[in-house]
Amino acid sequence: MIDQNVLSNAGAILKKYSKGELLFKEGSIAHHYYQIQSGQVKMNNFNDDGKEYIQGIFDAGKSFGEPPLFADFKYPANAEAIVDTEVWQLPKKQFLKLLEENPSIHYKFTSTLALRLYYKAIVVSEISTQEPEHRILRILDYFKKNNDKAISETKHYKIDLTRQQLADLTGLRVETVIRAIKKLEQKGELLIKDRKVYR
Repeated sequence: MIDQNVLSNAGAILKKYSKGELLFKEGSIAHHYYQIQSGQVKMNNFNDDGKEYIQGIFDAGKSFGEPPLFADFKYPANAEAIVDTEVWQLPKKQFLKLLEENPSIHYKFTSTLALRLYYKAIVVSEISTQEPEHRILRILDYFKKNNDKAISETKHYKIDLTRQQLADLTGLRVETVIRAIKKLEQKGELLIKDRKVYR
């Protein structure tokens, strides 16, 4: 999202996180802007029974956890490295100054936040009212639309999410996700090749 040289010049540091390590916890105060250099991060919550709900999954070039920087509320979710990950961290004060001094970056950043709000609104609607197949297609279409490396040699988007992650994103059980994916393949909505799913 923001060029790494711009981040570095603004005072950002590149930190390494191991798989499973938390970058921040739900309820903590936001002090930094985070942007992934390599790896993958998920934002999640757990209900009272310990079931995970994934708010979002972010990969290289994507930022996450920004709203509390603007509105001074605590993080509504955890951020956890899914794999070994490198993340740029820029202190809040320098980040806000960077946006103020760079209108083009500010505009691009605002557009990204607007897309995420749209996604959240769609997901809330889908999870509460739609069938499993529909929920899964909506999530996959969102990731396809917002992924720079979306199209493979088969002219399809390779889904880099596990069945468990799809379940946690949609509020479904893993078994339901597996059945829904098979049905969607039969309908020609998805392609399964070498155990990988393509949209």
